Amino acid sequence: MKKLILAAFALTTAASVFAQGTVTFNTKNSAGTSHVWGPSTTAPGLSLVGFGSNDGPNPGTIPYAASGMALIGAGNVSGGHFGYGTTFAQLLGGPFGTAEASLQPGTPTTTFKSGASLGNVFSIGVSLPNVLPDAASATLEMVAWDNSSGLYPTWAEASIAWNNGQNGLIAAGKSGTFTVNLIGGSVNTPPNMLVPSFNLYNSVPEPSTFALAGLGAAAMLIFRRRK
Repeated sequence: MKKLILAAFALTTAASVFAQGTVTFNTKNSAGTSHVWGPSTTAPGLSLVGFGSNDGPNPGTIPYAASGMALIGAGNVSGGHFGYGTTFAQLLGGPFGTAEASLQPGTPTTTFKSGASLGNVFSIGVSLPNVLPDAASATLEMVAWDNSSGLYPTWAEASIAWNNGQNGLIAAGKSGTFTVNLIGGSVNTPPNMLVPSFNLYNSVPEPSTFALAGLGAAAMLIFRRRK
């Protein structure tokens, strides 16, 4: 009997350790509507975050269209750069108050819709690996990226290429962090969320120390030759 009790206790403990809080990942629901946009055609490195005129319930003033941006999948394009089927989205999460750099990818990823729902993701249930079930609140962030190359099925892979400035292959964007309350579990139903709108853009990496040193040496050499 004691062995059975200990085994049951061990199983319960293991289940509690591996249990994950859940949310409903969507950008169009009862809480409101937001959108994800492609890069600006005039300023590919431009990043905008916040609600635009086609968002709700309270439309904002962020000038996505006026800045040369089109909704993901514009023209009902499924493939290629920024098509609704080749642009991926994922949620990052952590306990309430977690810093952005420490947020962990939730699973699974999703893609975008077509037709009248351009710029909106397909709604999916997401498990957050480091958020407890039925947590009072959690800090989340939405990320999205162009995976038309097929090289970056997850944010873990995409973010490395994006941060390295591989602009010919990938553009990406982030919503910034936001709070979601009453995380799903055995008591709470997985909640909807209102994600801030944002756009994808090309990231320009900061020069490394060695690159700066090389530039400095080249400048000194040119200066000496001129002198």
